Amino acid sequence: MISPVLSDDVAAALADGAPVVALESTIFSHLGLPSPNNREALDRCLSAIVDGGAVPAITAVLDGVARVGLSADEHARILGPARKAAERDLAVAIGQGWAFGATTVSASVALAAHAGVSVFATGGIGGVHRGAELTGDISADLDAMAHHPVITVSAGAKAFLDLPRTLEYLETVGVPVLGWRHDDFPAFYTRSSGVPVPHRVESADEVAAILAARSRDRSGMLVAVPIPEGDALDADALDGVLAQALTDADAAGIVGAAVTPFVLGRIGEATAGESVPANLALAENNARVAAEIAVAVAGRAD
Repeated sequence: MISPVLSDDVAAALADGAPVVALESTIFSHLGLPSPNNREALDRCLSAIVDGGAVPAITAVLDGVARVGLSADEHARILGPARKAAERDLAVAIGQGWAFGATTVSASVALAAHAGVSVFATGGIGGVHRGAELTGDISADLDAMAHHPVITVSAGAKAFLDLPRTLEYLETVGVPVLGWRHDDFPAFYTRSSGVPVPHRVESADEVAAILAARSRDRSGMLVAVPIPEGDALDADALDGVLAQALTDADAAGIVGAAVTPFVLGRIGEATAGESVPANLALAENNARVAAEIAVAVAGRAD
């Protein structure tokens, strides 16, 4: 059974019942954002969590060791080339001694749960892909949220996914989806997908109370936080880019995990780089909200 190694500050915070927020490492690697934007994302997310009164805990596999929390002198290691590690890959990354396994949402949620961290912040989750009724392509992120008692804070899911089916799947597996001061499920770069969320929350205390009252102690939750209004991309323009990118991906035979970087690359090209600042803004905002929730969860446990 996996047993992640905790950094000294994360171990001390958990021992004291202090708030901790887990982070993935994929977004900070070359698999996520290009340099130097990945460094900026890391700095902004860490600062947002610390300023919010919580301890950040970056998840990764380094030299075959699962980690929850990294020291400052290790940050440079997660800003370069990596092998992507979802939850299913964690055992392989450990067993084969990967130099750097960059954790996705599913792996980060799993590591957070094993470490005893209740709140995790990311950019956007994966979900049910369009055409999944034929391909069966459903992100492991959804299964991870259903089986680990962690609150995932994200800007919804990637817009090129089948968002109604993603929400339907989360309902099927019993994961509460909460709109953070918003009535619609956000679509990463845009504040609304046009699909309503099942429930709206106004405060971190509400989220903490819902976590405490859930019927399955091994189940997690999703808090969907819309990108700040001033940082959102134009929804109509983005829809056209997405439609063309998905058509091109299908024509090129691009499927599965390869779809995400392909489509995000096309978005970056079509928006003249505006997608990167939007990505940075939503990641920082999610980290800020996650810190607020972590403080509320820790306060409830006192």
